[in-house]
Amino acid sequence: MNNLEMSKRDLDVLWHPCTQMKDHETIPLVPIAKGEGIYLHDFDGNRYIDAISSWWVNLFGHCNPYINGKIIEQLSRLEHVILAGFTHESVIRLSERLVALSPDGLTRCFYADNGSSAIEVALKMSYHAHKNRGTERSLFVSLTDSYHGETLGALSVGDVALYKETYEPLLIRAVQTPSPSNQTPEAALEAADAFRILLQERGEEIAALIVEPLVQGAGGMKMYHPLFLSEAKKICQEFGVHFIADEILVGFGRTGSMFACEQASITPDFLILSKGLTGGYLPLSVVITTEDIYGAFYCDYDPARSFLHSHSYTGNALACSAANATLDLFETNDVITKNQETITFMGEQLKRFEMFGCVKESRQCGMIGAVELQGFDSRERIGLKIHRHCLEKGVLVRPLGSVIYVMPPYVISLEELKYVFDAIESALRTICANEN
Repeated sequence: MNNLEMSKRDLDVLWHPCTQMKDHETIPLVPIAKGEGIYLHDFDGNRYIDAISSWWVNLFGHCNPYINGKIIEQLSRLEHVILAGFTHESVIRLSERLVALSPDGLTRCFYADNGSSAIEVALKMSYHAHKNRGTERSLFVSLTDSYHGETLGALSVGDVALYKETYEPLLIRAVQTPSPSNQTPEAALEAADAFRILLQERGEEIAALIVEPLVQGAGGMKMYHPLFLSEAKKICQEFGVHFIADEILVGFGRTGSMFACEQASITPDFLILSKGLTGGYLPLSVVITTEDIYGAFYCDYDPARSFLHSHSYTGNALACSAANATLDLFETNDVITKNQETITFMGEQLKRFEMFGCVKESRQCGMIGAVELQGFDSRERIGLKIHRHCLEKGVLVRPLGSVIYVMPPYVISLEELKYVFDAIESALRTICANEN
């Protein structure tokens, strides 16, 4: 079987996400035969560095031997069991470890099976907790240019114009407050002041503020100073508004600390995790919350006060075993400390793009590096051109419009990371020269 044969079979039956399928009349799919470490291998013998961790999920490489082994061990004992009225060792152990790792005061884990579903859990839980305490707060606040997923509730609190314009009649009530314009403390304080004004005007309607701490992913890898988080948390407390930290992207070391909230020394009311939770292996997400929120639902039997949410695969044993194995690797390899060398090297590599006239800005937060281009019309699809150029060099990047980003697995070597930036530089030299 080769790439062409696999592609034909695929295009006869599949509909791919975030894809205009008509593109594949001229742009070939890349069928992947196997993964190994940072590399993906196709059916024609080519290999590609996975510089975006397969949509930000893969932490320790594809087919990691340790994680593989732990999933196999779990498979021989238990694959899945209903989590209503039943439990199992893997989910208990994972929950104990997540509570221990999370900011102080987060004590209760509620599981779902993907990031968008976890957002829905947190939104419903926030609204319902207020309701159980006698207040009706059905409005949510998020940041401009935010992204929290693509189910209807998650879309409602995001701020991706295309999505909101298309599905607006279906969405729940939400408003946006300005996100910090850059990574300076001054921009953080300016955004916090705007949030305070919003709460002074409408605070009694608002259930929660939801943010992507430090890095707004799908909104263009926009980054801001931790001071905004600490100030926003204080304002939320002042007005009785919940603080939801969506760390689906940034959790598990992406920003340089285990959780981004640590850099602001805050404890959110809800911490949402997914993506890297299982090391990129299996779908799993979790909402970690406080005893105060948990207590709002704890009562003698009353269906209306119980939290009304469930998923068939909640707390799946195989996914939990992958998550426990991922946490093992963090513990035994001192990953957060070791990543500091890679973070420093990435910062040095990003400086090479300052010379390009088509580059508006390069920026970094921990293990995330971004290069934002300027002077291109969206119809030029500059991101697609860069993606295809880098793929020919053996590097998988998937720009967000005119923003190229690098978010590699933590097991990438400095030499391999340099090769990634070499490929991006080659793409810019070729494409920017042609466009100018």
